[in-house]
Amino acid sequence: MIDTLLSALGTLLSFQHLFYMLIGVSVGLVIGVIPGLGGIAGLSLLIPFLYGMNEISALAMLIGLVAVIPTSDTFSSVLMGIPGSSASQATVLDGFPLARQGQAARALSAAFISSMAGGIFGAIILTGFVVIARPLILSFGSAELFMLALFGLSMVAVLAGRSLAKGLAACCIGLIIGSIGGAPATGEFRMIFGFDYLYDGIPLVIVGLGFFAIPEIADLLRKNSAIASGNALGSGWFQGLRDWWANIWLSARCSGFGCIIGAIPGLGGSVVDWIAYGHAVQTVKKDPQFGKGDIRGVIAPESSNNAMQGGALLPTMLFGIPGSGAMAVFLGGMVLLGIQPGPSMVGADLNITYSVIWSLALANVMGAGICLALAIPIAKLTQIPFQRLAPFMIVLICFAAFQATRSLADLVALLCLGVLGVLMKRFGWPRPALLIGYVLAPQAETYLYQALQFNGWDFVFRPGVIAIALMTLASIWFGLRNRIDEHGHVVPNVDDAPDVPSLRAHLPQITFAVAMAGALLIALNDALRHDFLAQVFPLSVSIIGLVMLAILIPQLVRGKTGHHSHFDAELTGDHVGQPGIGNLWGGLAWIAGLVGLTALIGFYGALLLFFPVFLIVRARAGLLATLLMTAGAAGVILTLAWALSLNFPSGMLQDAMDLPWPFR
Repeated sequence: MIDTLLSALGTLLSFQHLFYMLIGVSVGLVIGVIPGLGGIAGLSLLIPFLYGMNEISALAMLIGLVAVIPTSDTFSSVLMGIPGSSASQATVLDGFPLARQGQAARALSAAFISSMAGGIFGAIILTGFVVIARPLILSFGSAELFMLALFGLSMVAVLAGRSLAKGLAACCIGLIIGSIGGAPATGEFRMIFGFDYLYDGIPLVIVGLGFFAIPEIADLLRKNSAIASGNALGSGWFQGLRDWWANIWLSARCSGFGCIIGAIPGLGGSVVDWIAYGHAVQTVKKDPQFGKGDIRGVIAPESSNNAMQGGALLPTMLFGIPGSGAMAVFLGGMVLLGIQPGPSMVGADLNITYSVIWSLALANVMGAGICLALAIPIAKLTQIPFQRLAPFMIVLICFAAFQATRSLADLVALLCLGVLGVLMKRFGWPRPALLIGYVLAPQAETYLYQALQFNGWDFVFRPGVIAIALMTLASIWFGLRNRIDEHGHVVPNVDDAPDVPSLRAHLPQITFAVAMAGALLIALNDALRHDFLAQVFPLSVSIIGLVMLAILIPQLVRGKTGHHSHFDAELTGDHVGQPGIGNLWGGLAWIAGLVGLTALIGFYGALLLFFPVFLIVRARAGLLATLLMTAGAAGVILTLAWALSLNFPSGMLQDAMDLPWPFR
């Protein structure tokens, strides 16, 4: 055993190994900064270069990329309010408000230190448990996995916002969106409505960008100001380090959550940050400011998402079961190198296993160090007038969204969900609750079906199920006591909402709630057309959602002044009465314009038109600045597409004419 450990350590510290790891870290930093791409795109880029490489060095390069993406994706989450990937969505809730307060450097540095700590913690846990983890992971059956999905859904109690009815209804809408496409039990297609695009469901990147990125862009555009409201960048990364040290036990607990959940195939990074964030809200007692700039709301999810990568390596290497999409590509790289995942990874190939685990820790240190060095200069982006940044962000978001299925329908879906996200933000419907429902819908339905098939309803008496059920009930109880809304207010009672004067003022709110009820009725009607196993999940969810709206809508109609369910940002939001505030729909109109141009002349041609028009008309930029920024954006997108072998969306012009790349 000692010889194995020394062999792994010698390999880890060799120059060749460190060099290739640095390459992987560097590529991962670039990929992570670009919203919506994530680890799958980056790993896919590196796979062709693995041929002929030493297996340890090749794995070092892959691990370097996997480890650093949850660190570097923090830049867009904090600075722009755009989730860099599925693992950084919860970071937006407090990281972006901190950036808007002029504390971007503090938020970024706390996030990077937390990510590094989480990655190192994950590697330590793996080092100790890699041999004994096999029977532990195999003890989880479908019943326990279903209960873990319910545990994830229990975070809705924390993130339900001012109105619990709104929160649960939003979660049900998310579960319905996540149920679109083939039913796991029967293969029947649900809620397709004649659109081929919906057969595989709506991709996660579209949902994440639509509900979080688009509303923030629309909100910032209307204000005609920089992202940060002040001129100072905060106390820099030393303050972030002190923040992390003051909350080191919160970071350690959330790292533990990350390891455990990452080791369970099927859950992965799409939910671990929400569980960690919910845990922080439940346990923090001293001056909670969650949702409006609490540094603990950055430390918790960032600690968990890097530790999750370490946990996800366990089932990938020991059983050949990838815990996430990125791990699926990593598994393909292992096979390509001739490394067979399975029991040999804790036997004859144990030295490879330990080399990979320690590479993960070292890559986290490398990535965090580079990001810390860049944190303060990159944080200065928040001082640039947002109307100058907006066209870059809009183009990047649309480009990333298109890579989901490489269909123009990706952009249409992004726009439609963006409209829904804007309305949910306006009326105080918690978007995180919807996202949790969407992410967990496939797992919850699949594991429930399998548990019933294998064990019948007796699965509820399994010891693991009972233990997780007790954890879930405790989570709900703590969550209801410490509920927050996405505008940053802790909700201890129902009497602290802003006063809205008349029933007429509630009509937009009522109309939106009725529209949501109509969507649930459509889902219910569609469910009734399918076999029992295909209908039971969406049918149950639709009924629960309709019950919540049956509670909510009468409250709105009665017009009970000041009731918590009546929140309307257009009447009581922070922007009311501020000078320079534009129309709510202005930002969406520009995004719709880019999508429409893309449908006509293709994405690259649309970019070359969209940029100068936006900069001249909306940002009032000079001619020289417009030309330079347009050329820069066109060059960056062109280089990105070429380097990653990504396609541009095509339009009617491409169908009619044979155009050269990049216009085809």
